[in-house]
Amino acid sequence: MTTDDVRSFLTHLAVRQRVSASSQNQALSALLLLCREVLGVEVESLAGTVRAKRGEHLPVVLSVPETAALLNAMQGVPKLMATLIYGSGLRVLECCELRIKDLDFDQGLVIVRRGKGDKDRATILPEGPRDALHAQIELAAGVHRADRAASVAGVWMPDALDRKYPSAGRELGWFWVFPGHTLSMDPRAGVVRRHHLHESVLQKAVKTAAVAAEIHKPVSVHTLRHCFATHLLLNGVDIRQIQEYLGHSNVETTMIYTHVVRELRTPARSPLDLLSPGAVAPANR
Repeated sequence: MTTDDVRSFLTHLAVRQRVSASSQNQALSALLLLCREVLGVEVESLAGTVRAKRGEHLPVVLSVPETAALLNAMQGVPKLMATLIYGSGLRVLECCELRIKDLDFDQGLVIVRRGKGDKDRATILPEGPRDALHAQIELAAGVHRADRAASVAGVWMPDALDRKYPSAGRELGWFWVFPGHTLSMDPRAGVVRRHHLHESVLQKAVKTAAVAAEIHKPVSVHTLRHCFATHLLLNGVDIRQIQEYLGHSNVETTMIYTHVVRELRTPARSPLDLLSPGAVAPANR
């Protein structure tokens, strides 16, 4: 295989298969890795290939009534998690990995540890679900006591903290807010321990709720994070403050929601609607 073969294949994807720009770039990256690491083919000229440009796509955002309908169609722990994601702007895994010590009820903050880019940040802890969160922490504490009584290994600790603080993984503060229902093997440490609730549980619950609420937009858990940012903008919150809540490194990433807000504002009236009633004859059948 030569670099000309690779170029021909990429052209085939773009012209004949008409795949998206992201798929073209993924194919190029995969082929570069194959040539360099597996086949040992010189690809210096290919490395400078111009990558396909992705068009700008606005995220799917629900209106406030649609968001309320979605959350009302949910129940139990998944509803609490979805409510917290919408109220705090969390990513799905950030919500699943929340530890009890990271909920600061006095300051009204959720502390996100090791978020995207391995960065910590603080975001809003909404008032609405606080009672439910207190009740969930009581349930988690009961699971924690049962695990301690059964001598189950402590929860997974990041950055090798289990070696620096060997007993920290067994402390309640480090325990999951949303613990899993069963124990599982940790392949990294070779021990059986309790993991947090898997994100697929929440993802399936949101999909089911969207159908029940008769929302015909493509809805995922991440949609609630988009709603958080957009609804804050609609309420006049500063874009820089929203950037901090979301954990975006660049404000340009957050600026995409300003385009969504323009779409959600009251549109101008169509000139057709300004005509007097009956001015336009109905179309012939």
